[in-house]
Amino acid sequence: MIPAYAHQHIRPGLWEVTTRSDLLALVPHIPAEHMQQLSELARRYGLKLPKIENGAATSHICITETMANEEAPGYFFEQRSGCTVQNATRMGNRYRLELICNNQHFQGNGTAEGTFINPENFTGSTEFDSTVSGTPVHASAQTAARWIGERCTTTKSLL
Repeated sequence: MIPAYAHQHIRPGLWEVTTRSDLLALVPHIPAEHMQQLSELARRYGLKLPKIENGAATSHICITETMANEEAPGYFFEQRSGCTVQNATRMGNRYRLELICNNQHFQGNGTAEGTFINPENFTGSTEFDSTVSGTPVHASAQTAARWIGERCTTTKSLL
């Protein structure tokens, strides 16, 4: 049985996105001066590093009406990671998409899939194989997102 909201779109407005991964759990081991350098680099590109605590990154994203009407939430991945989303599909309340990344810092591909619990919540997971500065890296992450309210801020977040 498909829930009544299965084909509803998510609500536009401000969303909080929490991502958990083994890689994020390593952040406390990065020296403070390196984290400061990363923050400054991100700021130069108009981005803000998310709050990272206990292996989870929490950020906010503003979803416009146009974005909310898309079938699969590619905007959660493209705008925040610099990757390209391909083959985004949605069936009922589930979505799946492919991620392709190719820039000077890393190359790789992966998949993201998830479930719209209702118009104000969704959960998902991402699997990603990449090469970072010549080193192969496999990353997986779990994501939970919740709608906070109608009013948005325009700060771009890195994750």
